[in-house]
Amino acid sequence: MRDAYVVGAGQSAYGSFPDESYRSLFRTAVEAAVDSVDHGIDLGAVDEAYVGTLGVGGRQIGLSAPAVTEHVGLDGTPATRVENACAASGYAVRQAVMAVRSGMADVVLAGGVEVMTDLSGDTVRYWLGVSGETEWERLSGTTFAGVYAQMASAHMREHGTTTDQLSAVAVKNHDNGARNPKAQLDFTCTLEEATAAPTVADPLTLYHCCPTTDGAAAVLVASEDVVDDYAADPVRVAGVGAAADRVGLFRRDSYTSIPASRRAADAAYDAAGVGPADLDFAEVHDCFAIAELLAYEDLRFCERGAAGPYVESGATEPDGELPVNTSGGLKSKGHPIGATGAGQVVEAFDQLTGRAGDRGLEAPAVGLTHNVGGSGGAAVVHVLEREDRRRAGP
Repeated sequence: MRDAYVVGAGQSAYGSFPDESYRSLFRTAVEAAVDSVDHGIDLGAVDEAYVGTLGVGGRQIGLSAPAVTEHVGLDGTPATRVENACAASGYAVRQAVMAVRSGMADVVLAGGVEVMTDLSGDTVRYWLGVSGETEWERLSGTTFAGVYAQMASAHMREHGTTTDQLSAVAVKNHDNGARNPKAQLDFTCTLEEATAAPTVADPLTLYHCCPTTDGAAAVLVASEDVVDDYAADPVRVAGVGAAADRVGLFRRDSYTSIPASRRAADAAYDAAGVGPADLDFAEVHDCFAIAELLAYEDLRFCERGAAGPYVESGATEPDGELPVNTSGGLKSKGHPIGATGAGQVVEAFDQLTGRAGDRGLEAPAVGLTHNVGGSGGAAVVHVLEREDRRRAGP
């Protein structure tokens, strides 16, 4: 199969934008992706498009991919909606990579979009709930915060994880998000503020939970046959892994792991020929603080049960051994459900090509993105690399 490369990536700002539509947000993301292509690109070169969205609020559920791609001038291009809850656009990027590797396309647009802030809190909770197990979780009144609170409580009980360790995730990600001009919650917080904040679902406080967000992200993926036409410093998609699992948390064997994450990561590592020790940074799915701690363990950054001490050690800080969520993560940058996975790839592209500004790392070579749907019903992991830097070594 042919190699696939990210040659451009961009996103809108994340936040609340009452004057924007899902079409205009997606157009902003696509324009940013086009502008990031080293040698320029005409969208007429795009052979295929994949768009991730949950369709919060019920807007344009049918034909949602053509509805946004026609708005950027791709009305003659095959466009497919991808829906895998919060992992929708992560899977859209995977579809783009598969299309390129198979030889079906040379250039593919993958992205996602969501508008969430023009609805009442009850309505948003309803739409978030449809990504959980409908009959026994949502219809019984369990919210997503409630589901992840059960995971947090179990991790505390089994491994001694503390509220301060959950709060350390929030503090780190807010510090990172404060340096991200696209972030929704671009302010810092202290450990004391995060721990003492109002309880959302015990033991999770307000600072342990991501916001609802409007936003869009777009990624341009090209084949090895045409990559030099577009990119001076291409980012190779070295490995992709994906997995599904039982949608309902109560149907799984453990509340302290997301097995789909581990299976997806192992597949991506194997395809890329790397392991966790080879990563220079990672963007992981932190819809709640406990989700980031679980990711550390499921992605093999640390041993099972050691995530709390791992974050407290500073290992995942920007100057630590493995910086995690330099974008601010879902917690600070925001979580526009359909756009989140592609947005993680945007951050990886920016880091690997030196576009990350004040939060940029020093010449990273290999990065990972990790996107989860619901409470773990689906997961997708991408390993991306700068080949020139990896060959050069430290």
